[in-house]
Amino acid sequence: MPDVSVEQGCSAMRREAGESGPSFARFLDRNADTLRRLGERLRADPPAFVVTCARGSSDHAATYGKYLIETLLGLPVASAAPSVTSVFATEFQQTGALLIAISQSGRSPDLLSTVERYKRAGAYVVVLVNDETSPLAAMADTLLPLCAGAETSVAATKSFITSIAGLAALAAYWSEDEALVEALHALPAQLEQAYALDWTPMVEALADARNLFIVGRGYGLSVTQEAALKLKETCGLHAEGFSSAEVRHGPMAIVHNGFPVLAFATSDRSGDDVRQAAAEFAERGAHVLLADPSGRLPVLAAHAVLEPILMIQSFYGAAEKLAWSRGLDPDQPPFLRKVTETR
Repeated sequence: MPDVSVEQGCSAMRREAGESGPSFARFLDRNADTLRRLGERLRADPPAFVVTCARGSSDHAATYGKYLIETLLGLPVASAAPSVTSVFATEFQQTGALLIAISQSGRSPDLLSTVERYKRAGAYVVVLVNDETSPLAAMADTLLPLCAGAETSVAATKSFITSIAGLAALAAYWSEDEALVEALHALPAQLEQAYALDWTPMVEALADARNLFIVGRGYGLSVTQEAALKLKETCGLHAEGFSSAEVRHGPMAIVHNGFPVLAFATSDRSGDDVRQAAAEFAERGAHVLLADPSGRLPVLAAHAVLEPILMIQSFYGAAEKLAWSRGLDPDQPPFLRKVTETR
């Protein structure tokens, strides 16, 4: 068992998650002009479709970007399978796609090979990356540095939040959604507030848990995936993230008395479906933890598109406390490294 003698609250995970607000403020300051020019370019010469390229937490951010671009701009978005190029060495046909690559390190060989092939096939490449000196950054037609600063914890927190918020900024400037642009400028302060919210009920409910479902929908689906990953990484807890629609297609059959369910419900119609699913689980005897204004886990009112970002910020603080309560050091998950270079 890892040494957990370090005082709780001193972990890199806690410190870095608490830097998410300033990190995104830096992103906006650095990239506002670039985002404006990129939006103009994409409106003048719209891509035929969009492809995202990412792994791990960055791929969860890409799920959020998919919902944003498809709902705000009506363009289909697909997720690249990096093994197509790194394992099968496929060359793509000429394409008018926009490729959005997202990474903390920008050094994973399979991502680099995917971006290289798409670029060679004529795709316009936008890169969101934390390491501006990385090979991925050098391949960008438009570079959007995350500006999150050094992130030493294996569990990505501020880089994920800056990625997801950065995708919201890209979609907002591209679609000329002024209400969303304005809401994004209020987000850094809201992230500070969200991190201070008390999610102790989650820590108490999951202290001895072995399995759980995490449920969301729409813009909130990405943070269910991210939360499930973080509970595996930091808490040794098997968690699965589902759409509240998909969970009804079989997975809910294993829910029984006391089975934990964490539900992220936004204020839009997709959140209504999450609340309905949460109620169905409660009727089956599940231990439901609902994150919404009337739930056990408090949330901030915000633009519906941005509410999942605030929820995952609150979740990070609770997950760090949960790791300690389960006898684990959140900064030292077994068998993992900060940079995973998949091929």
